[in-house]
Amino acid sequence: MKMAVRISFWLLLVCVLVMFINGTSQQQQEGSLVKYDGRSLIIGGERKILFSGSIHYSRSTPQMWPSLIAKAKDGGLDVIQTYVFWNLHEPQPGQYDFTGRYDLVKFIKEVQAQGLYICLRIGPYIESEWTYGGFPFWLHDIPGISYRTDNEPFKFYMQNFTTKIVNLMKSESLYASQGGPIILSQIENEYQNVEPAFGSKGYSYVRWAASMAVGLQTGVPWVMCKQTDAPDSVINTCNGMRCGESFAGPNSPNKPSMWTENWTSFFQVFGGKPYIRSAEDIAFHVSLFIAKTSGCYVNYYMYHGGTNFGHTASAYVTTSYYDEAPLDEYGLIRQPKWGHLRELHTVIKACSKTLLNGNKSNFSLGQLQTAYVFQEDSGGCVAFLVNNDTKAIANIEFRNRSYQLPPKSISILPDCSSITFNTAKLTTEIGKRNVRTVQVLSSTTSWEVFDEQTVKFSDTSLQADALLEHMNVTKETSDYLWYTVRLEVNSFCSKPVIHVKSFAHAAHAFVNGIYAGGAHGNHDVKSFLLETPITLDSGVNDVSILSDMVGLPDSGPFLEQRFTGLSEVNVRCEENDIYDLAVNNTWGYKVGLMGEDLQIYKEENLEKVVWTGFDPSVKKPITWYKMKFDAPEGDDPVALDLRTMGKGEAWINGQSIGRYWASMLTYQGKPSQTLYHIPRSFLKETENLLVVLDEIGGDPLQISVNTISWTTSKSKKTCSKHDKQD
Repeated sequence: MKMAVRISFWLLLVCVLVMFINGTSQQQQEGSLVKYDGRSLIIGGERKILFSGSIHYSRSTPQMWPSLIAKAKDGGLDVIQTYVFWNLHEPQPGQYDFTGRYDLVKFIKEVQAQGLYICLRIGPYIESEWTYGGFPFWLHDIPGISYRTDNEPFKFYMQNFTTKIVNLMKSESLYASQGGPIILSQIENEYQNVEPAFGSKGYSYVRWAASMAVGLQTGVPWVMCKQTDAPDSVINTCNGMRCGESFAGPNSPNKPSMWTENWTSFFQVFGGKPYIRSAEDIAFHVSLFIAKTSGCYVNYYMYHGGTNFGHTASAYVTTSYYDEAPLDEYGLIRQPKWGHLRELHTVIKACSKTLLNGNKSNFSLGQLQTAYVFQEDSGGCVAFLVNNDTKAIANIEFRNRSYQLPPKSISILPDCSSITFNTAKLTTEIGKRNVRTVQVLSSTTSWEVFDEQTVKFSDTSLQADALLEHMNVTKETSDYLWYTVRLEVNSFCSKPVIHVKSFAHAAHAFVNGIYAGGAHGNHDVKSFLLETPITLDSGVNDVSILSDMVGLPDSGPFLEQRFTGLSEVNVRCEENDIYDLAVNNTWGYKVGLMGEDLQIYKEENLEKVVWTGFDPSVKKPITWYKMKFDAPEGDDPVALDLRTMGKGEAWINGQSIGRYWASMLTYQGKPSQTLYHIPRSFLKETENLLVVLDEIGGDPLQISVNTISWTTSKSKKTCSKHDKQD
């Protein structure tokens, strides 16, 4: 009997312990859930004002991640925000890649190790100036598919990839509900921009996407940016430069006010000038968003832009991405932008309790001046004094005290009495970028060249009685597509001119293997004309046109229906005879270049072609150049200066550092980008193989290897926003 009592006692004790452990576990899980109300996100039961920054793992390298994240944290950020790049992770249906720069889990765990949160923007449509908006091109060939609408084939693959990512995150316990760093996820991206084009199917698609995402049960909220009709289970957020002015607010009183993209500059295209956004302007609009909309989350897009390696950039977008961000392309701190925002974050966080719990009021202080006041019953008080006059200092009275407000500024008073921060006053360091030339690759004997062969009709195996659409033939395996045709003319065609209309980005014409000329479009015009005199032989002539896409389109409705490539080709004679080659002719097609097929940018493949000595007096189109150089000493970032080249791509030790287009000039007559980032992890100490493909024929003897650094000097108490910052 005593034994039975003892067994019962121990069983009871075990049951109590199990209940206690389960209860504790449940409490811990409940405590780590991310919730929200109309005031803020609530993490572990605590209201939060969060500053976030976009850092895209694939636009940098794993070796750079720890430093980037550490600098973001030191800059006062709480959250790192990143897209998920579908085309990188699923290059073929069901075949996944999460290695190297694509190691999403490793990136998130590095963020977690440094004590920051993650906002995971799964999309899986992302735009992001990323080729094809992040879609893998194989989607294009799915029968009956229509992207981003209530279309069953598209929804199947979208849900499949979204589920894949969510399950990967769950398997690594990365959601906050599991004790991980992910506090937010995003489904779709700026869909309201295209929703009207899809009519009722757009409306139903939004509801399906929200329901599908929430049904994955991540334990953290989902957001939709720029989506005023986001269903109640999903938070609608703002994107733009001035969300304090443009955001109508959450579409439900139970949702917080959030800004998922505060553009720190703007993406740049070849032929365009960089957009310079000042630190003062960013700080003004962050402060206004918090004051006017009770904003609780601000994300800087980008905090570090990075590099569009390889063919990842979308149409015409430069290889350098958001270099004007607080952390520049190389991961270096850009002052005063980084420091000024850091000071703002410190001030806001110091009074966040009152901002999150106080009663808000606002009233006029003048024609262009407004006060926003947050007052707690316990006495805490925070004021934002706004001067919207862009030219004049405002002298105002607030709570029986006089204040001077600089033009276009906001003063923050954490105690409703003393100004501790003004958005227009820079007290941080001013920075200047230094580019140091380490080596000019000027040795004629060190360079070797390989001339790409012109493809003729007889060289092709793919043939059709029509001009085929460029992307559907190349399927993103190459920028280049050869169009070839045979032309027989009569002997009376004098002064012939070839006329080509294209919806691609550039084209080069060859007749009987001889280069005739080239032309290109630009980011703002969707087609261009190539018209150039040619020489024809009597009888049959080979006409070859190399069509070029500099990235695929990334936005807009019906992306799967876009037409690129040649639409008209004809030869016009002085006698007004016109040979229309687009009709009643058989065309031959060849995807890519021979050098690409053989991957001659890799050391192990160099001997697959015959390289010859470089003659600087000879410039030919579609030429490959190669030479070797030693890495610069030290740890400073490295960049290749390609300003004397034409248009093409560069590889270091077999890895593409992206496209260049030095010959496409801004209206000021300068290249949009001259420096091209070489991550230190791409380099060996000596004998680094540089291979450059140039379509036009540049001057490789002026290519230089450079290191990048910043020097800073203490600013004066107040620094004009017109002072040079770079």
